[in-house]
Amino acid sequence: MFRRTDGRLAKVAPYRRMMPFLMKGRNESAVLFEQTVDLSRALPWLAAWNARPDRAGKATVFHLVLHALASLLHERPRLNRFVAGSRVYDREGVWLSFAAKKQMHDDAPIATIKRAFPADESFAAMVAAMTSDIGEARTDRPSTIDRELAILLRLPRPLLGAAVALLHRLDAVGLAPKALTASDPMYASAFVANLGSLKIDAAYHHLFEHGNCPLFATIGQIAPRPFAKDDGTVELRPALILRYTYDERIEDGFYCAQSLAILQRHLEEPAGWIA
Repeated sequence: MFRRTDGRLAKVAPYRRMMPFLMKGRNESAVLFEQTVDLSRALPWLAAWNARPDRAGKATVFHLVLHALASLLHERPRLNRFVAGSRVYDREGVWLSFAAKKQMHDDAPIATIKRAFPADESFAAMVAAMTSDIGEARTDRPSTIDRELAILLRLPRPLLGAAVALLHRLDAVGLAPKALTASDPMYASAFVANLGSLKIDAAYHHLFEHGNCPLFATIGQIAPRPFAKDDGTVELRPALILRYTYDERIEDGFYCAQSLAILQRHLEEPAGWIA
């Protein structure tokens, strides 16, 4: 199967075509990476953006990270790949998944959102759309994935296990029903977890073997952190830590590291790339 509903076979070097046979799973292939992002210029930029009378929704650092990551995946498409059935595919479109607590207490459920991020989507349009998406997800109405899970969980456990195994076999050959995968948050370019909103720092997260998401990013809380100045002295600046786990089979570490360096520059200097 050289084309799927969510991707097309990537043209990669022979050694990369061999890697899915040598490393079978995503977590066996996981590479961990960490960034400390200086927000001393981004926070004032966000405050000025939010003060604009024409803004639709309040922008946060989380919006900035999502917009920068989506833009990067369009700019550096070799990161927007996935492995299925021991083949490497280029993904159709950029899709990001993220979670939001419906309420800020221990027993509140988590709503998971998956949405497309078009290449021409402006920051303002993304903020407006996400404000609506998150507001909808935090209502009591069940989401598409909640309704699908409710149906599946009615099955006897052996039958449910067989159904999931069948889905994985079909997915390996590109025949998984789009009706099931289109809303599944694990069929995405990346999953982003905003742990800072829960007042905890970023963590290295495992990748899911289910689905085909090759990148998991966690966002820590904003806190003063030391930075070295040109004269050798140290000063505290507002910063956050980003931690990534990615499937090395999709692309080499150099391309990934170069891409994440671009992401960091975008986050630290939003005025230079957001209109």
